[in-house]
Amino acid sequence: MTSTPVQSSTQDPPARSHAEGATDRSRSSGSSEETRTLGDRLSAATERVPGPVAVVDLDVFDANARELLARAGGVPVRLASKSVRVRSLVERAGRLGFAGIMAYSLAEALWLVEQGARDVLVAYPTVDRRALAELAADPAARREITLMVDDVAQVALVATALSGHRGADAAESRSEGAAEAGTPPVLLCLDIDASLRLGVGPFTVHLGTRRSPVHTPAEAAALAHAIGTVPGLRVRGLMFYEAQVAGLPDTSPAVRLVKKASVADLSTRRGEVIAAVRDAVGHELELVNSGGTGSLETSAADPVVTEVTSGSGLFVPGLFDGYRSFVPHPSAYFGLDVVRVPAPGYATAFAGGYVASGPAGAARVPRVVEPGWRLTSSEGVGEVQTPLHVARGRRDARELAVGDRVWFRHAKAGELMERFDRVQLVRGDQVVEEVPTYRGEGKNFG
Repeated sequence: MTSTPVQSSTQDPPARSHAEGATDRSRSSGSSEETRTLGDRLSAATERVPGPVAVVDLDVFDANARELLARAGGVPVRLASKSVRVRSLVERAGRLGFAGIMAYSLAEALWLVEQGARDVLVAYPTVDRRALAELAADPAARREITLMVDDVAQVALVATALSGHRGADAAESRSEGAAEAGTPPVLLCLDIDASLRLGVGPFTVHLGTRRSPVHTPAEAAALAHAIGTVPGLRVRGLMFYEAQVAGLPDTSPAVRLVKKASVADLSTRRGEVIAAVRDAVGHELELVNSGGTGSLETSAADPVVTEVTSGSGLFVPGLFDGYRSFVPHPSAYFGLDVVRVPAPGYATAFAGGYVASGPAGAARVPRVVEPGWRLTSSEGVGEVQTPLHVARGRRDARELAVGDRVWFRHAKAGELMERFDRVQLVRGDQVVEEVPTYRGEGKNFG
C-alpha cells in the first residue's frame, strides 16, 4: 500500500489525551460557533488539497475506537471493513485493539489476507465461483477466511469449488505423497436470522430485516448437518445480526420497545441455536458473532457471544445521530468548494451527489456541517454541483464566497470512501498523511 506522509516521521504523531480528544470531538456536534471552528480547522488543514476532499480526524477516530472497545466490555470487537474501506485505517483499528475483520465479499477477503490480514469473516454468502476456486486452491487463505452460508445451495457451490480443486490437483498431490487430511478445511459460519417474530402461525409479525432463512434451532441444526456430510468443510461458528437493534436509531418509544423485545428473544434463542448446531456437528463452536455499533452493550452482555462487530462507529456518519446508546463523535467528513454564488443567500459547490444506500429519503443525503446552510429542496445534492442556501431565520450563517470550502458528513460510513481515491488523515489543523482508499488501490468489491 502506498501512502504519502506529510510529516517526516516513521510513527504517528502522539495522540492527544482522551480528555482533549473528547473536547475537540464535541465541536463536531455542538454549538454553531464550535461547528464553525471545525469547518475552519478542516479547511486550514486541507487548504493545499483540491476539492472534493475526504478527511478523517485521527484523534476522533482513535477515541471512537477506544470507546467502542470499552462499550463491548472486554468482548473482542471484529472490524466491519465495509464501514471503512481504507486499508490503512482497517490496519490502524487492528493496532488499536480490534480483533479480526468482517469483510463484505470473498474477493475482498482474499485480497486482505494477501496483504497480511488474519481471521477474516465474510459477512455475506458468496456465489463468486472464481473467488471460491481461489480459496479452494490456497491453503493459507483457507486457514484465515471463514465463509458465511444460510442455504444448502451456497454450500453446494463451495463443495463444487473444492471438488474442482481436488480434480485439478489430484495427480500432483499423489506424486508428492500429500494427504488430503493435511489440507485445512474450508471454514463456514451459519448466518442465523436474528429478527424478532411475534405471534403464532399466519398471525406472526416479522420485525427486522429479511436476511437469513434460518431462524429456529431445528433449521440451524439441519443446515449444519448437511454441511457435515461434505468432505473438506467445517462449521466454525454462527452469526446473529440483530439489525432491528444495531441498525436503527432510537427515534421513538416503539423502536425502543422492539429493541428491548429483540434483546430478550435473542438472549434465549442464541443459546438454543448454539446447542442444536453443536449437537449436529459434534464439536464446540469457536465463533458466535453478534451485534453492531448500535448494539454493542446488549450483544456483548450475552455470555454465549464470543465477539461483536463494529465499523460505522469509527467514522460515525449522519445516520447514527439519533442513537441513545452512545454519544456520536464524527471523524469522517468531505469538503466541496464553492464555485458560484447565484444570488444572495445561495452558493453552489462543485460535486457532492453522495447519497447513501437504503430507502430513499432525507435521512440518506449528506449533512451540511456549515452552520445555517442547507441543501435546496428542489435539487438536493447534485450530480456535479450542489446548490446550498441559508436556512430561514439563520442569521448566524456566514456569507459564502467563490473558493470557500463547505464541509459535509455522509449519511453512512464506508460508502463515502467509494467516491474518493485518497483520504487526508488530519490532526488538529494539519494533514499528517494521505492514504489510498480501496478505490485508490484499484479495488472495487461491489
